[in-house]
Amino acid sequence: MKDLNLMLTIAKRADKKEFSSFFRNYEVKTVYSLDADGTTNSKTLSLFGIERTEKTVFLSVVSGLLAKKLMKGLSRELYIDLPDRGIAVACPLVSVGGAATLSALTSGTINEKDENDMNTERELIVIIANRNNTDLVMDAAREGGARGGTVLHAKGTAAKGNTTFFGVSLAEEKEVILVVAKGDHRNSIMRAIMQKAGANTSAGALAFSLPISYAAGFANAEPLPDEE
Repeated sequence: MKDLNLMLTIAKRADKKEFSSFFRNYEVKTVYSLDADGTTNSKTLSLFGIERTEKTVFLSVVSGLLAKKLMKGLSRELYIDLPDRGIAVACPLVSVGGAATLSALTSGTINEKDENDMNTERELIVIIANRNNTDLVMDAAREGGARGGTVLHAKGTAAKGNTTFFGVSLAEEKEVILVVAKGDHRNSIMRAIMQKAGANTSAGALAFSLPISYAAGFANAEPLPDEE
């Protein structure tokens, strides 16, 4: 299978039009966007009298070659490496549901020869927790070394008769929290989450991680090599 990646770009909701225009300019024809929130501690927010930061998450499926071009473009054109500008990561896909799915997700643009030269120094940690427990989860994650995250609101869809897993309710309002971390911090972050916000807490958190192929928007990220 070709080198396919799920690309997630997270930006302030106020910048949604600017980022949408960027993807159009790079002819990324299939881009899904959804609203999300930042994870600044609510106590800190109330102290300064401000609301939780509104975010937009852009999802697209791209080749490794296009992912690298997009990461460079985000850095050079949208200055995503500046503080509070946004982040972008691409996670490798193992398979898709046939040629029709591939064409629908990529608008038929995956046709180039693409070498897989991904660097998995960072990982995307996905935490699924009960609603209104973001602070509990993120306090634990920060103890483990996380710097921040993004919250998506979701609802469980467990089948009848299978509504719990180790005592954690699956079919109720949920928060999906996305945390990008260096690979050598993953274990400490996930361990802290499970200890402080796991099955025996109000958060009832479940967590797993995915490798990241390419990334942009991190102050200490290695620059992408120029194309030959």
